[in-house]
Amino acid sequence: MRYLIGLRTSIIPLLIIGVVSCGPKFTEEVMEDHSLVKNENGSVLGYSPNSGVQLLTKDNYAFKDLNKNGDLDPYEDWRLSAEERAVDLASKMSIEQIAGLMLYSAHQSIPARSQGYFAGTYKGEPYMEGETDPSQLTDQQKKFIAEDNLRHVLITTVKSPEVAAQWNNNMQAYCESLGLGIPANNSSDPRHGTISRMEYDAAAGGEISMWPSSVGMAATFDPGLVKSFGDIASREYRALGITTALSPQIDIATEPRWARFSGTFGEDPKLAAEMARAYVDGFQSTQGGWGVKSVNAMVKHWPGGGSGEAGRDAHYGAGKYAVYPGNNFDEHLEPFINGAFNLESDTGSASAVMPYYTISWKQDTKNGENVGNAYNEYIIKDMLRGTYGYDGVICTDWGVTRDHNVMDSFMDGKPWGIEGLTEAKRHYKALMVGIDQFGGNNDMQPILEAYQMGIEEMGEDKIRARMERSAVRLLRNIFRVGIFENPYLSPSETSITVGQPDYMRAGFEAQLKSVVLLKNMDSKLPLKEKTKVYVPKRYVPASRNFLGMEIPESNDYPVNIELVKKYFEVTDTPEEAEVALVFIESPSSGSGYNKTDVEKGGNGYFPISLQYGDYTAVDARETSIAGGDPLEDFTNRSYKNKSVETSNKTDATLVAETKAAMGDKPVVIAIGTTNPFVIAEIEQQSDAILLGFGVQDQVFLNLITGKTEPSGLLPFQMPADMTTVEQQFEDVPRDMKPYLDSEGNTYDFAFGLNWSGVISDARVERYR
Repeated sequence: MRYLIGLRTSIIPLLIIGVVSCGPKFTEEVMEDHSLVKNENGSVLGYSPNSGVQLLTKDNYAFKDLNKNGDLDPYEDWRLSAEERAVDLASKMSIEQIAGLMLYSAHQSIPARSQGYFAGTYKGEPYMEGETDPSQLTDQQKKFIAEDNLRHVLITTVKSPEVAAQWNNNMQAYCESLGLGIPANNSSDPRHGTISRMEYDAAAGGEISMWPSSVGMAATFDPGLVKSFGDIASREYRALGITTALSPQIDIATEPRWARFSGTFGEDPKLAAEMARAYVDGFQSTQGGWGVKSVNAMVKHWPGGGSGEAGRDAHYGAGKYAVYPGNNFDEHLEPFINGAFNLESDTGSASAVMPYYTISWKQDTKNGENVGNAYNEYIIKDMLRGTYGYDGVICTDWGVTRDHNVMDSFMDGKPWGIEGLTEAKRHYKALMVGIDQFGGNNDMQPILEAYQMGIEEMGEDKIRARMERSAVRLLRNIFRVGIFENPYLSPSETSITVGQPDYMRAGFEAQLKSVVLLKNMDSKLPLKEKTKVYVPKRYVPASRNFLGMEIPESNDYPVNIELVKKYFEVTDTPEEAEVALVFIESPSSGSGYNKTDVEKGGNGYFPISLQYGDYTAVDARETSIAGGDPLEDFTNRSYKNKSVETSNKTDATLVAETKAAMGDKPVVIAIGTTNPFVIAEIEQQSDAILLGFGVQDQVFLNLITGKTEPSGLLPFQMPADMTTVEQQFEDVPRDMKPYLDSEGNTYDFAFGLNWSGVISDARVERYR
């Protein structure tokens, strides 16, 4: 390894540092694809030898000459505050560079796929396994970096942690070579979900640590656990080159049918607020404050998207309206104002906020506008910026400026309430209400057109100042995490950090703590190891998921059967078994819309059912609260008296058939859960019930055999029936009649069992 003192061209033995008191206060180390410069009691710098960047020295310290002008500009001086540096750099940027900074890329897969939404090419050719270097930039990435000045990149799947690290280095070297040397602020949606069938080994690592879903973390009722997750996840993110998390999702899920329920911290505002605070503190404050281990947290979705009418989701035109029949709009703000905006650490507040797609129906008490939240002056400018004084980045959700063409496509544009405006006018309207950034937009042209509109309306000085303010906010977040100094990674260190055994262990233990034991009749659990068990195969018909992707039919073991055999003696016949273990999922009935109904003369709207059996919505509203779309000639979205079939209704059949086959022998049910649901159809046919929220199979097995005692609590109410679901208010938490089981237990918020019975501890006292 070579060591350099001062300029890269002078080679002096490292020993001389201690005796040359007036000499340079930095050393340089040449790595494989970049150089590292270590300032005494100062910042570590990293730069690519191919980017054209040179070092500057002042007061014997080293600095990067990012704009290559030979002078130390304030934004290049790591001794100054993030705010000072951001103000200086924003003042130096052209309007085209600011426009590019306001873009947030569409989803990028590493390597790019050959077709579909994540597609890309390499020198005009699709990715070829074994031929194309997966860490190289795609043609499309080079274009939006160089031509559109984009610097915020959303990463999805990666081939491996090492490939992600090398791709990051290639991306950062490319950015460093251009213009003002602004690095890429890479980001990610949550990526710590589980691979259910993967076996956990305490001594082994993985691709990344695996944790329960957010609602599963809520089921622990332990903000300290969530903070620990944030600390670990942020270290893994930084090792992957990710400096912004598009999370947490802190909407209170007051509507039990909502498809995004599992991504929340449940329906209780106090619990959600404390979990939100812990999550953001964990991500942003790994050193007590901002630093090179921090990850910006973009909380979503202001002002709360968990009250979509009848549970429909605003990714679709059919679900664009959030409604408030309980006049409970303000309570949805709690996780923001008393959670993510009120941190315990020195970072103070979440650094970014994402408004949801929804039209918050009739909540604009100033202008009376029913438009998407990102376009609503009252909700963004007056409330978020004004009343609550939020001065962080506000970024739209993905695709809000694109055109709306169909009612039921996940990929459709979502300009709710302003569908008639041009794309440029949508950008301008959002800018005027206080939006800083546009999610899913790789093209700066609409922003430049919006800038021209601003010149015509208010003059160039004022519109420049407006956009420069957004640039300062965006740059401040990049400066805070230290990547202007060193955005480079060591792929070998990444492979050691991401998914290391300690992180895997913490995630597995969190999964164990998240599972809720709902029923344990006559203390059937725990089972002894090597008990002879019967695990029935699970049939599921073909269906479509939330993204509209087809899921083929299946008929197989719903659990890693080889793993089950390590705990139990497995038999294929219920007659030989001592106990049956049935693994199923919570009910899934679709998005609440079917275009086939429109073709037959209907309005397209259907109920979203939370029960397994076929459901007819006799208790639904005669007239919907909200409605209206340019593609519809009606406003009543009612589905009253319509029927819907749950795609996995065969799960209830499986439980019934297994119970019949087992006779008086115990039936234990493990349910993978995303939403509250009507459990009445299966509860009485079971002896024990466990609810898991995105956990590994092994978690269920450890609990069933008593290796761990269950401690999870319900982070929501389990409804007695679909009538109570229809009659509850979409915007009000904990307003359903909970289910009463055969043991006399009510499945209410904060209910759970351990081996001794109903849990009644400090968590229950605090939150119930």
